[in-house]
Amino acid sequence: MERAVVFFDLDGTLFDEEKNVLPSSIAAIKQMKTQNVLPVIATGRNIFEIQYVLDATGIDDVVSANGSYVQYQGKKLSAAVIPQKTLTAITAFAKEQGDPLGYFNNRGFRLSQATDDTRENFKLLRLNAVVDPEWYQTQDINFLNVFNRDKVKLYQQHFAGQLSFVRNNPRALDTMVTGVNKQTGIRTFLREAHLEDAKTYAFGDGLNDLQMFDEVDVPISMGNGVARAKEKAAYVTATNLEDGIVKGLRHFDLIAD
Repeated sequence: MERAVVFFDLDGTLFDEEKNVLPSSIAAIKQMKTQNVLPVIATGRNIFEIQYVLDATGIDDVVSANGSYVQYQGKKLSAAVIPQKTLTAITAFAKEQGDPLGYFNNRGFRLSQATDDTRENFKLLRLNAVVDPEWYQTQDINFLNVFNRDKVKLYQQHFAGQLSFVRNNPRALDTMVTGVNKQTGIRTFLREAHLEDAKTYAFGDGLNDLQMFDEVDVPISMGNGVARAKEKAAYVTATNLEDGIVKGLRHFDLIAD
């Protein structure tokens, strides 16, 4: 039985600036497993985007797309599907605003249109963005990106009760079915994997980690985290580039010195 479960955000947390996991963090994750501590990735990214991370770390437990798709031991536990009626409505509304949409599921994604912001975004993510504005009509879509820099309140008001929006970066809003987030994804993971009695920890740095912090026993902010993450954390470790993962795990005796 696992004595503890540790949830790791990726960008700004487990990732370095090149979107890779530090060798020291990989070694720490492998050591965790020998001490009955289960590592789980909890990210705004989708499964298909992070397969190279799962391969490098040996992790196969994931809360992805901000809780929209959850898997345990490589198998799906839950998936939130955005209704086609809602997809049609937000596609029309975004078109009126001139905002591109990214449609995602665990297998892939497509864009409604390409702009400078979408090109910059997916270049940083090292993803090949294909434009296919009708793709969503034949897919189960778990998650959206809405590309704009200043309209979060507009979308929140227009789709209240249907979709929730959280700013991922200056260019885009992560978009989920209302009531779905990292917190609910973690809750689902622990319940369905029968790990509710394990002590829980989470490493994060951003605004989309705050609800995750509310769900675990011990929230840990990276040294490079936003102010609100640091305020909510039980402990602030070093930055993602200064072995913050290893130092945080050692601080709570989750790995040996």
